[in-house]
Amino acid sequence: MSLVLSDVTLSYPDGDGRLTALDRVDLTVGAGRFVAVTGPSGSGKSSLLAVAGTLVTPDSGTVVVEGVRTDGLPAAERARVRRDRIGFVFQQDNLLPSLTALEQVLLAADLRKGGRRAHRTRAMELLEQVGLADAADRRPHQLSGGMRQRVNIARALMGSPSLLLVDEPTSALDRERGRRIIALLAELVRDRGVATVVVSHDLDALDPGSSTGVDATVSMADGRIVRVEEHRTYAGARSAGTSG
Repeated sequence: MSLVLSDVTLSYPDGDGRLTALDRVDLTVGAGRFVAVTGPSGSGKSSLLAVAGTLVTPDSGTVVVEGVRTDGLPAAERARVRRDRIGFVFQQDNLLPSLTALEQVLLAADLRKGGRRAHRTRAMELLEQVGLADAADRRPHQLSGGMRQRVNIARALMGSPSLLLVDEPTSALDRERGRRIIALLAELVRDRGVATVVVSHDLDALDPGSSTGVDATVSMADGRIVRVEEHRTYAGARSAGTSG
């Protein structure tokens, strides 16, 4: 499995006490699975992404990314796992105003092996896959919101991650563009076999169960997973497995 969280608890300081953000959460996501995490603000969705992405170390429990247990690793090793195994698509695209779409994607290759020519070829292939081959030389102000998010997705995939973590990708888009972004993610993660967890409030855009939607929906409340709905299954691939 590309991601396994087992009995994960995470808390933060809160005055004289601590606030529990994740309460004994279990989550398993296999390669090529597209899983949505939903729930109200404060339910633990963002904390789950932070723990899965090795950005935060849980108080207890285990976190395994592509066979590597990360919860006990020193900071430098966790950073290496993020670089080599995990792709992030943040809510804000965080594109640099002075760089073209191609240059934005190439930034993700700076710390990786391989020559500049090979990186450029791969970056152009990714831009073509997200429908932006003709916009490679455009800067962010020349791109629509949906186009900027597609650059963001291409950049996240530049390192060939086994795990893709996506935070509210449709929040700044209208309904139709939001559905297109989810459909694009669905196509890319299934073609590439990338385990993908997307946090979203936009249930309509998730289009669960369709060929262009998520495979499973995990609902959270008060730091716990309270419901798991399976929408799609694949032979040889287990979906989100959860408890707690």
